[in-house]
Amino acid sequence: MKKLIGLLVVAVLIIGFVWVNNNWIVTTQYTLQSENIPDAFAGKRVVQVSDLHNAEFGEGQQSLLSKVEEADPDVIFITGDLIDSNRYDLEKGLAAVDGLVEMSDVYFVIGNHEVSSNRLEEIIPALEERGVEVLRNRSVLWEENGETLRIAGIDDPLMDVYSYEDEFTRNSIAEAGLGNEFTLLLAHRPEQLAVYASEGIDAVFAGHAHGGQIRIPGIGGLIAPGQGWFPDMTEGVFESGDTQLFLSRGLGNSGFPLRVFNLPEIVVVTLEKQ
Repeated sequence: MKKLIGLLVVAVLIIGFVWVNNNWIVTTQYTLQSENIPDAFAGKRVVQVSDLHNAEFGEGQQSLLSKVEEADPDVIFITGDLIDSNRYDLEKGLAAVDGLVEMSDVYFVIGNHEVSSNRLEEIIPALEERGVEVLRNRSVLWEENGETLRIAGIDDPLMDVYSYEDEFTRNSIAEAGLGNEFTLLLAHRPEQLAVYASEGIDAVFAGHAHGGQIRIPGIGGLIAPGQGWFPDMTEGVFESGDTQLFLSRGLGNSGFPLRVFNLPEIVVVTLEKQ
């Protein structure tokens, strides 16, 4: 009997551990400091949602939406992989989008899973009908009290399998039509940081790495798409020259179905005049 009780306790603990690691959303706070941020934008908050991959966080995505609402966003960035191409279900992603557009302006860039699903002709109109600004190698101005920032977004390199990824990224940034304004770039892939820096981007918001999927305490992520085993870029802030990249661990899973020591997260970046 004692052995049975012990096994039940262990089973409950394992189930609880798995549930928490895949359902307990955390909010990670960063600060983007620059002397080039216009005064009108000091204190503005960007909330980044990335790599949902069809995951569900409560009925109608209510747990996710509550976390974003608590962050009090001035703008929301969705940095790709809203859906998972291996188990396509757009409605789960749209349930989140329906709530997000009620809170703030929402900007979106496609990830590799939107591309590989071959459903862009369905995904993009569904987002635009809900008021989402879909940025496909283009940019728009964010205006506040007579001052402006530029928000840009580029397609995922999977859109052109015949080009090198850095070449595709460079061409996409050129097509986006950037100006002299301080620029926030939505780009799914963090491993292109050197290209973003060479193109003079001020700040980049990326996902794709899933936090390394399984995180080993004291070591970091185990594996990430585009980087392989023991990747260097799985979460946090990275710098190259004058470019800062904010990398979200994301929310969902693809391929391997579980996160381990890798809580789903939303990222909040507060702009600060240096």
